[in-house]
Amino acid sequence: MKQQLPYKRTDRVAHQIQQILGEITTRHIDLSHLGFITFSHVQITPDLKIASVYYSVMEPKIELKIVHREIKSMISVFRKHLGRALEIKFTPELRFYYDETAEYSHRIESLLSKIDIPDETDDPESV
Repeated sequence: MKQQLPYKRTDRVAHQIQQILGEITTRHIDLSHLGFITFSHVQITPDLKIASVYYSVMEPKIELKIVHREIKSMISVFRKHLGRALEIKFTPELRFYYDETAEYSHRIESLLSKIDIPDETDDPESV
């Protein structure tokens, strides 16, 4: 009986790419001058040729446009190290995108914290 894998091959490869990119930034490429950069999500095409890499920047040290330009300028270096670690026939083309999810959730949280919701104990009809 054939063992069923927990998810699709594209999901497994995308997850592996995300882990490898994190290792590359700790071992080979220093991005600390840009801020604390994390790779939040990777999507890969069904043919495994193009990987869309989403990153976020905690405490950016420079403008986000410049951070994006710097990361894009290092695509060939990322791809070289990725090709050595990834065990598939072709090394996918990398496309980096800024992930605004953290900013968006922080904005939502701050808006929700400004809402004044009275406690149920303050309701005179509940007595």
